[in-house]
Amino acid sequence: MRTMVLALTLLLASTPAMAGTCPPDGWSVEKLQALKHSQFVVADPGERASLALALLDCLGETNPQVRDGIAYEGLAAWMRKGELAPETLRPMRERLYAMLSEPDPDGVRWPFAALVLAEVARTDRTTPWMTPAERATIVVRAATYFTSVRDYRGFEADVGWRHGVAHGADWLMQLSLNPALDGPQLNRIVDAIAVQVVPASGHAYIFGEPQRMAAPLVYAAQRGVRDEAAWTAWFAAMLPRLGDPALAWRDSAWLGRRHDLSAFLEAVYVEADLSTDPRVKTLLPGVTAALKALP
Repeated sequence: MRTMVLALTLLLASTPAMAGTCPPDGWSVEKLQALKHSQFVVADPGERASLALALLDCLGETNPQVRDGIAYEGLAAWMRKGELAPETLRPMRERLYAMLSEPDPDGVRWPFAALVLAEVARTDRTTPWMTPAERATIVVRAATYFTSVRDYRGFEADVGWRHGVAHGADWLMQLSLNPALDGPQLNRIVDAIAVQVVPASGHAYIFGEPQRMAAPLVYAAQRGVRDEAAWTAWFAAMLPRLGDPALAWRDSAWLGRRHDLSAFLEAVYVEADLSTDPRVKTLLPGVTAALKALP
């Protein structure tokens, strides 16, 4: 059985653009729903690994009951219980990387690939299995995805969640918590966050994105990656992103940007103010100065 699973995972990894089906062959939506009701219990490790790889194709489904409620929840449940071995996690990760470069006409495949990659990153954080080179690659992949997001849709009643920025922030958060990451890798995460704090388009975040972006920033600060002066400069650099001061309070895009920056700064301020960690406290002078400087 182990040989069969390994052969399947190698096949999936070597054909990143292969077309799959959802539900997977041999599974109906009703059967998958019954699996969900059983808390995704699949006793046979080989069957579980095969199903996990097959469910990746359901991450592009517009039906949120299948995409969120079955595919994502099942994959997350198995990973959080440590029920997927590195022999399965590696081809899963590679397939998810490939999905981020495939067409996504409905705007759901990319953000859910990112969200599952956050769970993959978490497995390496809790029980290390990636090599240093693999870890370096996943940091680059996460930062690249996060900074590339331009679809800012959050929740819609018919499709459910897209939430590209929030899911990317979750991926960065899991990485920022990994003690195996070094200073340059953590700083890459911090620099990536800066790109999405204030979208140039003026899109106003209303689905909790500022709070989700604040989390990896705070965890990076907890690692002592920057001193107080560097953090103060980082926050100060956010203010010019509001745009032309002449547009203040009389332009909808300017108002959207101000809303986003204010929400992010407030989220960071609350976390830093409540923290007892002196390294997190180094965020306070800069974020306080930026809040005071807001028009």
